[in-house]
Amino acid sequence: MLKTVIVGVLMGAAEVVPGVSGGTIAFVSGLYERLVKGISRMTPLALLALPRLGIRDWWRSYDINFLLVLFGAMGVSILVFAQGVHYLLENHPVWIWSFFFGLVLASVYAVGRRLALHEIPVATALGCGIAIGFLVTRLVPVEAEVTALALFTGGCIAVCAWILPGLSGSFILLTLGLYHAVIGAIKDLNLVIIAWVGLGCVVGIMAFSRVLSMLLARYHDLTVGVLVGFMIGSLVKIWPWKHTTSYQIKADGGQIPVVQEPVLPMSYQQLTGADPETLFAVIACLLGMIIVVALDRFALLAETDLSETDVVEKD
Repeated sequence: MLKTVIVGVLMGAAEVVPGVSGGTIAFVSGLYERLVKGISRMTPLALLALPRLGIRDWWRSYDINFLLVLFGAMGVSILVFAQGVHYLLENHPVWIWSFFFGLVLASVYAVGRRLALHEIPVATALGCGIAIGFLVTRLVPVEAEVTALALFTGGCIAVCAWILPGLSGSFILLTLGLYHAVIGAIKDLNLVIIAWVGLGCVVGIMAFSRVLSMLLARYHDLTVGVLVGFMIGSLVKIWPWKHTTSYQIKADGGQIPVVQEPVLPMSYQQLTGADPETLFAVIACLLGMIIVVALDRFALLAETDLSETDVVEKD
């Protein structure tokens, strides 16, 4: 449960940042397939099994404790970190981008080393994932009227990106022109906007998780190859030093970066006049990598414990 709480907190913090995926955190922690399977089974039809199984067995069979703890920690994390992450993005963007860059980079290694890349289908799946991930990061945000239908549709699409490593739900909301409205609603507790987005997320995740669960069951290595490719393709988007070449003007006069190009720290200072904060960036990047290594280690220990338990039960 402690590991689940930590993963949920990191997933929530990641989802606040456009370009970073909470699914990446779940993927490298070893909880990804359990999460997808648990979500895919939580349909209205699941309630029909309640009279037959009884509350205790039904609760355990559908892994309710795991889902409640993970999503509870994630929800609290979003509420707690939304304002802090917003402050860092405004005042110290290099720090937050460096942290998540290190996190995703280490995730690519931790998960990718288990792939059989010498097999052509797996290598092809990885290449396709990289191409798709890169193309998604090049999408240009649009301006959209914040209506109930737009919020519902945005929630449906964003939650699909949320569960896919490397594709960010927040970035999809930004691309659809809904990110600032949703972040503002979270900070101001605007329950109407939150409710419409939440409803879209529920519908989208129930539908998409079933498809993803089926793909992982039938084409596991190919699916994982595509997911790792998504993470590699997203690295361009979360590179800490970016030069903004195009802005979008908001209704209140603020600016939204539309087109950003990755640059080296020295070029960043010359182009933007801002301190590249290289030392802090390296520290933040290493912190992100250490967290992933720790989560990966926990995942390996959990797999070992489960294997030993199976052997004992068989004996």
